[in-house]
Amino acid sequence: MALKVKAQEKLQKIGTYAGKYRYIMMPELYTSLSQEKVIKEAALRSGVSKGIMQACWDAAGEVIKAWATEGHSVALPGLGTMRFGLRAKSVEKVDEVKAGLITSRRIIFTPAVELKDELAGTAIQITCYDRDGKEVKRVTSTDSGDIEDNENTQPSTGGGGHGNPGEGD
Repeated sequence: MALKVKAQEKLQKIGTYAGKYRYIMMPELYTSLSQEKVIKEAALRSGVSKGIMQACWDAAGEVIKAWATEGHSVALPGLGTMRFGLRAKSVEKVDEVKAGLITSRRIIFTPAVELKDELAGTAIQITCYDRDGKEVKRVTSTDSGDIEDNENTQPSTGGGGHGNPGEGD
């Protein structure tokens, strides 16, 4: 399994490279999996009925929501922990403290070390598209950091070139 990434050549409108075309990488978005599909797969993998899995899924969701809204950091099996947080303006005097100072409420997810390690070891497939949307190159990593060009066996330097040896690097 590999993470799919696209590198699209785009005109930069601000910053150091304003007015220049640069390849910008972003994850390719997959479709969202429905809760029903996730429950069906979990039931299949665990050997329990879909109805029992649905009841457990719903109960776990309610427990996580209840405990998180009480201020707990809640474990998500195999994934990490989640908790609620907020951003707020600061004030000088205690008399000025009020709920209106809160600017946003957030959900904070802290991934488990095992999940981070799994992600670090997952191969990455990059498909490069020029400014017209034409595919111009594919790059695949085979481990946790060394990116290799499928067309060449030499590792990419990650520099400002076009990925071809001796061309702009």
